Amino acid sequence: MIHYILKHTQLSENSIKNTVNLLNQDCTIPFISRYRKEATGNLDEVQIGNIVKYKELFETLEKRKKAILKALEEQGVLTSELKAKVNACKDSITLEDLYLPYKKSRKTKAETARKNGLEPLAKIIMAQNNNDLDSTAQRYVKGTISSTEDALEGARHIIAEWINERSDIRTNLRIQLERHAMIATKVVKSKISEENAQKFRDYFDWEEALSRIPSHRLLAILRAENEGFIRIKINIDKARALDYIDRKVIKSDNTCADQIELAITDAYKRLLYPSLSNEALQKAKDKADEAAISIFAKNLKQLLLGSPLGEKRVLAIDPGFRSGCKVVCLDEKGDLKHNETIYPHAPKNDQIGAMKKISFLTEAHKIEAIAIGNGTASRETEALVRKIRFNKDVQVFVVSEAGASIYSASKIARDEFPNYDVTVRGSVSIGRRLQDPLAELVKIDAKSIGVGQYQHDVDQSKLKKELDVVVENCVNSVGVNINTASHSLLSYVSGIGPKLAENIVNYRSEKGAFASRKDIKKVPRLGDKAFEQGAGFLRIKDGKNPLDDSAVHPESYTIIKQMAKDMSVSISELIGNTTLLQQINLKNYVKTSVGLLTLEDIIKELEKPGLDIREQAKVFTFNQNIKTINDLRNDQLLPGIVNNITAFGCFVDVGIKESGLIHVSNLSDSFVKDVNEHVHLHQQIIVKVLDVDVARKRIQLKLHN
Repeated sequence: MIHYILKHTQLSENSIKNTVNLLNQDCTIPFISRYRKEATGNLDEVQIGNIVKYKELFETLEKRKKAILKALEEQGVLTSELKAKVNACKDSITLEDLYLPYKKSRKTKAETARKNGLEPLAKIIMAQNNNDLDSTAQRYVKGTISSTEDALEGARHIIAEWINERSDIRTNLRIQLERHAMIATKVVKSKISEENAQKFRDYFDWEEALSRIPSHRLLAILRAENEGFIRIKINIDKARALDYIDRKVIKSDNTCADQIELAITDAYKRLLYPSLSNEALQKAKDKADEAAISIFAKNLKQLLLGSPLGEKRVLAIDPGFRSGCKVVCLDEKGDLKHNETIYPHAPKNDQIGAMKKISFLTEAHKIEAIAIGNGTASRETEALVRKIRFNKDVQVFVVSEAGASIYSASKIARDEFPNYDVTVRGSVSIGRRLQDPLAELVKIDAKSIGVGQYQHDVDQSKLKKELDVVVENCVNSVGVNINTASHSLLSYVSGIGPKLAENIVNYRSEKGAFASRKDIKKVPRLGDKAFEQGAGFLRIKDGKNPLDDSAVHPESYTIIKQMAKDMSVSISELIGNTTLLQQINLKNYVKTSVGLLTLEDIIKELEKPGLDIREQAKVFTFNQNIKTINDLRNDQLLPGIVNNITAFGCFVDVGIKESGLIHVSNLSDSFVKDVNEHVHLHQQIIVKVLDVDVARKRIQLKLHN
């Protein structure tokens, strides 16, 4: 396992060994990367995640080897040589090729021919030294075999299967597909007039090298095929493929060679090409999935670590026209204090009444900020709010609604607000997103947030696994207040999970707030292992021990106690005192289990305990003169917010219904390798309008530096 992981990650052997050992002890990625730096050699979450990935792949491969060896043994065909070959396999493709001749398959043409006694004839043909094949074949005309041609055809089916099972031939064809395959598409003419077909019209007649097709294009083509608008074919040079097989198999120039030639053509057309071209397409799809999932994961991380406003009183508005705007008031903790509906827009147009109501609620509930959802009627509602003259400074924010409707109809929302309808729940979610995006977004299925490309077309189990890791890493990098966190947020804390999160919430409801990290051990079923993994990420505000509101793990408290004692101050006096902390000689505190890396982390944390790694929320205003796509003109400079990132560029909200695209070629004057290196999700930027296609509702933008 260690050598397998080493080959794929290029990390140090010692780091891999120690990390695997920790993983085998049920340690989590956040815990290992934060609190076991000496053991891992300071590996980060991504590097540890790669070790986990290849560890699992190795374990899956070994499990498959055992299953195959057992099957071979049961068939009575397992020799010591075959066993050695199986055990030596380093990848699943080679392993399955090795097992292919012994696989119990459904009824095949070759199997039928064998039952008809034609295998000896096939062996004679393959020996290629018979010059009177018709006479030889005549001996096999019996039963259901009524002619020499029937006998020869059956023998060819057996030979075709042998050719299909040869690993050297399969390997060569794989290489040809990998290097030279073209993916070609043709429109299904009966579907061409359908409205949904038009979004795929670029692929009605398309051809491109399979090895070079970008992730987003392949996924779009596969979606178009899945919806029945196009047909896909993988093409390679058939003559070259057949010529290679001929050279590998045919060793004579007689009637046997003619039969083998026919068998080769049959093997290629019926067995090799369909199987290996599908495999090549699946491999390309897996690669495209990986790229799309990676982009989604990066976007999700940026979204989850979006700027929080913090514990401030918020008035949140879910805007709408005919149905009105749903208004809610939330306290500093995000608890709902009031809700009602106002109708400032058509058809009621009660702007004055709406402004008075917002002004009154702002005063009555001591509101410090207003959050407006960015959906329908958002711009009109924002303009209305900005007309109001408040008695104090009230910040106004436009907040992404992505996924809010999913949350409002979810079980989590129903459990939180059983007596309120979906409109109230949606408005609360908008307000809480402003207060703390991470705490609110963890309640929503990550793939429903819509910050990626083709998330519904990729492998769903891989997507979920990757996104769960992202959420877990984000939650633990920020830390969680155990006395206010929801069940959803707590379930992502290292070592906790859904069941223990439920137990924590129930314990908190019955016994009151946790006064110290030690109290966490009193939660039912929360044992020493869960405490070790999670305690450093759980915060207790205003607790008995000031260290409980820091990222310092309880296992290191004795070290800090000694530091404070050596400096002749209390722990409280040491925390935040940079001058004192910089005077500490860390080498004096190095132990077998605690090295300089951990000690340096401790000092950084003591300098700024509980510091939120996220930036503070900033107020942003769109150009108030731009209301629809018709207001856009070429060369305009506009403020915008990046609302999605893909492999081919990023989409920008400029305050209208349609988002504009900054293609990768317009992100920079130099080559762009990774879009995320130039922009990040929810970044406030200035863009230049390059082109507006009103009919197709497409806007081309350029990043203005």
